[in-house]
Amino acid sequence: MTSGALRLPRRTQWRAFTIFLITSDIIMLVLAFQAAYFVRFELNLQIFNLWVVPSLTFYRIFMVCLIPVWLAIFAIKGLYNRAYLLGGTEEYSRLFNGSTIGAFVVIIASFVSTELYLARAWLFLSWAFSFLFIGFGRFVLRRLVYYLRGYGYFLSPAVILGANDEGLLLAEQLLQWKTSGFDIKGFIDKKIKPGTIVWRNLRCLGDLNQIDEVLNTFEIEELILASSAISSRDKMVEIFKRYGVNSKVNVRLSSGLYEIVTTGLTVNQFAYVPLVGVNPVRLTGMDKALKMALDYLITIPGIIAISPLLLLIAIIIRLDSEGPIIHRRRVVGVNGVKFDAFKFRTMHVNGDAILASRPDLQEELATNHKLKDDPRITRVGKYLRKFSLDELPQLFNVLRGEMSLVGPRMITEQEMQKYDKWDLNLLTVRPGMTGLWQVSGRSNISYEERVRLDMYYIRNWAIWLDLQLLMQTIPAVIRSIGAY
Repeated sequence: MTSGALRLPRRTQWRAFTIFLITSDIIMLVLAFQAAYFVRFELNLQIFNLWVVPSLTFYRIFMVCLIPVWLAIFAIKGLYNRAYLLGGTEEYSRLFNGSTIGAFVVIIASFVSTELYLARAWLFLSWAFSFLFIGFGRFVLRRLVYYLRGYGYFLSPAVILGANDEGLLLAEQLLQWKTSGFDIKGFIDKKIKPGTIVWRNLRCLGDLNQIDEVLNTFEIEELILASSAISSRDKMVEIFKRYGVNSKVNVRLSSGLYEIVTTGLTVNQFAYVPLVGVNPVRLTGMDKALKMALDYLITIPGIIAISPLLLLIAIIIRLDSEGPIIHRRRVVGVNGVKFDAFKFRTMHVNGDAILASRPDLQEELATNHKLKDDPRITRVGKYLRKFSLDELPQLFNVLRGEMSLVGPRMITEQEMQKYDKWDLNLLTVRPGMTGLWQVSGRSNISYEERVRLDMYYIRNWAIWLDLQLLMQTIPAVIRSIGAY
């Protein structure tokens, strides 16, 4: 942590961020309302009723009155609450709901007041632009905070209670994601001598009887309990009694199934007894419907639009080398169902013979399931892989319901062992054509990193995350980083 971060208290940092956030929202709301007015009344588009004569003064006064109303709605939706900020997809979801509620407030007001007459197109455009503009403003601010976290700002000192396997996995997950906002100081564990290095540079800071001392010494804001490390139920209850109502410390309890379950947990009451259940699949109900709608709304028009390109690639592959145009790769899908993933063929048909003469490459392939300089790849195949054009036929897998546009990497049955205890989770969602692995370096990252990215996606799925990854895929493909 830098000395500048030390001189500026964390509470001051967050207050400054909130002020910037509110200021950004106000500016973006003004721009959104003005853009809506410009599109509706000044572009003279034929889709609108051109006989309506607008009053610029009326709309400006109405905009000024509307901004504090929308800001109040945003505050009610938690958009200025630290607990809901910097979460990306969760924040976008709340923003969408807040903007929608704001638009409905205006609609209700126009029904109640006969003197309030607004152009419906202006209101619709204001709703759409406000979500897009404010979302962009918050995206920029979030990236700024992520950058500053690398210099010690906007971090919450945290300690993990429990240094067992679950506690170590929690530490690894939180430390790997630099943008998480957690500054892990170490562990509290009754079985390890204080001062002992537990994992990497993290030490045991004390035992269960020294929690108060650890919290005060390191100014801890987040107390994370690895529930499987606490054998005594009474001890866990005691911890929650002492710190669960402490305004200075947030107590967070892992599920105890962290190592094997990422599908999501539900809590239901039976005879007034709350019982935790494990979802057999990650997406259900509306989430599943939204993801399928996104897949088909993009895939069907997409296939129609790129059909000439698909035909051209097929012809070039046929002219370049002997063999089939489409390569079928047997992979594992939801619930372990196997299917053939389609790809344009990028290798020579005698690829096995070529690889057999290179024992060094066989070892690299067995370790990474990828070869950086693969002699089996055809001339055309090299360019198809560079820009991920070889994967376009998987759009038909999406149509068949075997894959999704966004998801974890598709893997073969032999690769399942690489996922170790995580394999149960991988089978709860459809593999994707793109995903976190695609936009995070592709083949340049280690296999362990790919597994971690897949698990993060499954655990944190939201429709907004899919939209974000789809937008990030295009520049990732153009840069061709890690594509081979």
